[in-house]
Amino acid sequence: MSALDPETAEPFVTVAVLMTHQTGLHARPSVTFTKLAKTFPCSISLATAPDGPWTDAKSIAKVMATRVPMGATLHLRARGAGAGEAVEALRSLVERHFDEGGVDAGSR
Repeated sequence: MSALDPETAEPFVTVAVLMTHQTGLHARPSVTFTKLAKTFPCSISLATAPDGPWTDAKSIAKVMATRVPMGATLHLRARGAGAGEAVEALRSLVERHFDEGGVDAGSR
């Protein structure tokens, strides 16, 4: 999906993913998430609502401050080189429970 940045009129690539990790976007998942985000050259943001407020997905402090809980929808958007690949990789990471192995609502 795509939308336009209201300031630059550049297209954003956007996706939404359900946070199913037992403790949400806490310390370890935030570190894993931002490390992956930083591997892409594009601008990446996240929010808990489709219209924001948006947070820099490459900032560990800002990502942790969002305190996204289990059951919330995490909205991701990116623009620039590799934007589509970035949002898909981050969505996959969230769906894989940040590679922490079996930590989800149904495992406890």
